[in-house]
Amino acid sequence: MDNDILMTILKVVVVLLVFSALAGFTTYIERKVLAFMQRRLGPVHVGPFGLLQIAADGIKLFTKEDFVPQNANRIIFMVAPIITAATAFIAMSAVPFIPGVIISDVNVGILFVLGVMATGLYGPLLAGMAQANKWGLLGGARTAIQLLSYEVVTGLSILAPIMMIGSLSLIDINNYQAGGIQNWLIWTQPIAFFLFLIAGFAETNRTPFDLLEHEAEVVSGYATEYSGMRWGMFFIGEYANLFTISFLVALIFLGGFNDLGFIPGAIAILLKVMFLIFVFLWTRASWPHVRPDQLMWLCWKVLMPIGLLNIVITGIVMMV
Repeated sequence: MDNDILMTILKVVVVLLVFSALAGFTTYIERKVLAFMQRRLGPVHVGPFGLLQIAADGIKLFTKEDFVPQNANRIIFMVAPIITAATAFIAMSAVPFIPGVIISDVNVGILFVLGVMATGLYGPLLAGMAQANKWGLLGGARTAIQLLSYEVVTGLSILAPIMMIGSLSLIDINNYQAGGIQNWLIWTQPIAFFLFLIAGFAETNRTPFDLLEHEAEVVSGYATEYSGMRWGMFFIGEYANLFTISFLVALIFLGGFNDLGFIPGAIAILLKVMFLIFVFLWTRASWPHVRPDQLMWLCWKVLMPIGLLNIVITGIVMMV
């Protein structure tokens, strides 16, 4: 029993360290990819190929003055970033990253992951409400309408695959697709795949659905009054969620960590996740932002009816 506890603690520490480091490194990759696609240089001056820009950003976040606005609710203002970062890493505890590497194999793994990620919306929401700043409050309101709405789409999109598999365990979903690329669920559930991926953009606050802290505006939405590491914790949580969504897409629709021909399963799922991360970055470089009303129209009048129709069609096909 003691060995199991020590092994679990070790896994937790490794996940925290690895994905915290990857969050910082992904910011560098994102800047280089965006620069390449937009004919810019990106980080080049700080270290070879600009790699030390990551360390420079980290030093800036740790040393920058961290203040609480005078009229803010101090406790909630300080707790909100912790909620965002904590829920992002807690959600990872039920994700099988590679064969044999999972902190907790719960039999309702997919519900646990999506439920904890949904809880993370309280971070930006409370941050916006605690600032005594109307721009922060507006960002918090956008959090509620965006994340809550797209939770509906996320839930509807995975219902059809779950109906086919008959299990909520991510391990069972992965094993269902064993046997080769022809068994991937993307071929039998392409609509669910695209719905889940689109909802993933909204869940992770990525372009074109980055309404929580719209970069085209002078202010930064719910993060307007934040600085230093409290500001950094919001974005560590955002990038951690980006990896979680990418792993979920790979596990549910793209064959998971099953062997891909001569490629071992552990390497196969990492390649899939890297490709999905690139798709998120590619979209940011090439897609315009949408207005909040357009976002809601897409959710309630387009994606949700399509999701319901996909569930009905899947049920009819299974009965026949």
